[in-house]
Amino acid sequence: MLPKPPPREGSLGFLYLPPYRVQGISVAGEAVTVQIPELDVCFDMGTCPRAVLSSKFAAISHGHMDHIGALAYFCSQRRFQGMGDATIVCDARIQADIHTMLAGFQDLERQKTPYELIALEPEQSFEIKNNILLKGFLTEHAAPSMGYSIIERRTKLREEFAGLPQEKLKELKDRGVEITRTLYIPLVAYLGDTAPGAALLREDVRNAQIIISECTFVEPEHRERARQGMHMHLEDIVEWLKFAQCQWMVLHHVSRRTNLQFARKRLLELVPPAKAQQVLFLMDHKFNKERYERQLDEAERQARRPGVRGGAPNHG
Repeated sequence: MLPKPPPREGSLGFLYLPPYRVQGISVAGEAVTVQIPELDVCFDMGTCPRAVLSSKFAAISHGHMDHIGALAYFCSQRRFQGMGDATIVCDARIQADIHTMLAGFQDLERQKTPYELIALEPEQSFEIKNNILLKGFLTEHAAPSMGYSIIERRTKLREEFAGLPQEKLKELKDRGVEITRTLYIPLVAYLGDTAPGAALLREDVRNAQIIISECTFVEPEHRERARQGMHMHLEDIVEWLKFAQCQWMVLHHVSRRTNLQFARKRLLELVPPAKAQQVLFLMDHKFNKERYERQLDEAERQARRPGVRGGAPNHG
């Protein structure tokens, strides 16, 4: 009897959540890599599909192998492909461990792969793009762990000066009057492995446009397993949705044993349909493909309307 061929590797999960793409691979215990190409960031590096090499920044949530196993390869391939040195962002508590791991690969290869490592203390941030900040915050897991929020810094004219002519505004500014105020707009929040806790209620998490959260367990009988492993259960997500103000919540890190059609059905049993529409599973390929095809159809319809130029519309 002839042997069966090896199973085909799964494709990247993909969601278009205007103006951002969320793409990657995330299976609990196996590999986690979630990329936002428009923001030049990839969260975790448990595997390294070619697409994620375009992101300069790899923000690591914690040191478990399914979240960090391909980090050395990411650094090496960016260099090999002429994309420049990788920049790794991590919790300051695991900074030395990451250096040690990468040094081991360099010893094995007998060559040096340059990289930059930025170690963040809780609530520390740095600029990844013009006026776009990446901030780290503590989460609760079995190993030192950190979540990240991506925040846009905007400058806005103070209301009391609205409507004044440019000459008057310049005069006020020259006199040292502060005519603008700074706003911080949360765009994306990423939760690596974490138990439900205070991090979920942070302003820069629950108010983010897109929340990317782990949801390892779905089945009702696995609630205790989630608690013991310091992971999120779908029922935790349901409670969180009562407070989250996000436009979209993307669930990842679902266990391979969970059927994603069952997961979506279970979600619809627990929350109203309007709320359930905000929640998407990154690795639900069939559902997400159909959703994207509807987006393409809508874009084509808009492009055919009189007076409307081509381009993807800003829809969900």
